[in-house]
Amino acid sequence: MMMGRFALLLLAFASLQLFCVADDDNNDDDVVFYESFEESFEGRWIVSNKDDYKGLWKHSKSKGHEDYGLLVSEKARKYAIVKVVDEPVSLKDGTTVLQFETRLQSGLECGGAYIKFLRPQEAGWKPEEFDNESPYSIMFGPDKCGTTNKVHFIFKHKNPKNGEYVEHHLKYPPSVPSDKLTHVYTATLKRDKEVKIMIDGEEKKKANLLVAEDFDPPLIPAKTIPDPDDRKPEDWDDKEKIPDPNAVKPDDWDEDAPMEIEDEEAVKPEGWLDDEPEEIDDPEATKPEDWDDEEDGVWEPPKMYNPKCAIAPGCGEWKRPMKSNSAYKGKWSPPLIDNPNYKGVWKAREIPNPNYFELDKPDFEPIAAIGIEIWTMQEGILFDNIVIAKNEKVAKSYRETKWKPKFEIEKERQQAEEEASGLDFLESIKRKVFNALYQIADIPFLSNYKPQILVSSRSH
Repeated sequence: MMMGRFALLLLAFASLQLFCVADDDNNDDDVVFYESFEESFEGRWIVSNKDDYKGLWKHSKSKGHEDYGLLVSEKARKYAIVKVVDEPVSLKDGTTVLQFETRLQSGLECGGAYIKFLRPQEAGWKPEEFDNESPYSIMFGPDKCGTTNKVHFIFKHKNPKNGEYVEHHLKYPPSVPSDKLTHVYTATLKRDKEVKIMIDGEEKKKANLLVAEDFDPPLIPAKTIPDPDDRKPEDWDDKEKIPDPNAVKPDDWDEDAPMEIEDEEAVKPEGWLDDEPEEIDDPEATKPEDWDDEEDGVWEPPKMYNPKCAIAPGCGEWKRPMKSNSAYKGKWSPPLIDNPNYKGVWKAREIPNPNYFELDKPDFEPIAAIGIEIWTMQEGILFDNIVIAKNEKVAKSYRETKWKPKFEIEKERQQAEEEASGLDFLESIKRKVFNALYQIADIPFLSNYKPQILVSSRSH
């Protein structure tokens, strides 16, 4: 009996230890901000009172779920709403995860569904006057219109030399999923200057904030710049080729010879109907009863193609076809030769960049508020489960418990609807192909062709 009780005590102690470890991995202190929208946003979020922002926000259920979100309810409107956090969130140390869900319930052909993580109000903005000029630290999320199809990651950084704030855009960002399902977007900033972009928990992009090839413009400016005061010398000759001054037009060069001449060897095809016009009056047409010659003019029957011409080589006056003129040379111009005075392409001399600086890591401004400021042609955009956390496991936990169950239900419903609508084998293959195109469009070396790839996908 004693051994049994001892075993139970050991089991209870082990369970408690496991619980504590699990709790440490998912510490509540790691959740800096969380908005589920289960309660109405009114009184908690501030809607901008600026005249441009007339879009109506609604507290609404996601279609097919009991889960609530913040809904963009009207088409062709600008929207702006903001939530001030209790304590500004530092981005300078450790890991920071920014995550939120969006669902494009009516699709998205032209509009944004991104979030702005704003700087403190000391930067010169007020919540009730929130607009596109309000200063932010990071802008993150989907945007799609025309050839634009990307999940933005933009951060604003202050140049320590001149005090100016510069927008730095992630190069080759991932594309926006093209469906009406709920998707979760995650941006993770790490102390080693890395940023990682995930869609639905799958890594889509990784970049280094200090690497010039990853952001446009680069965070660290160039060490040297062209001297703005340097001027090209007046005698600088940058023409690599020049007309040969010694060339003379040949005596037999005929500039007046036409490009095309009649083909004298052409013969009229046998059976050509010279006396038949290509068009004739429609024999079945009749003059309308209400036609008034005095008011409407003399009535003429409509024309139709002459059926006799359909079985003949041609009708009407036959003319010899034109052909290229072998004697045509066009206007003469002297041939080009190497320019003996060519000095190359002139460039201004390089000077030290007065705005150059070096950093070991980005000097981010803290996040003091979360704002949604968008313009969209579609209604039905639903925002939900906005998270700021200091632990990647916390963000993963929210994906697993909040997003994934909804997504799985929506996927099953979509598949059932496709089967019910009789989506045939060819259509299913096409869907897979176009889904693959979205993946291909995110490959960096194909960036120049991305608009064409995405347009092809949308045509599906």
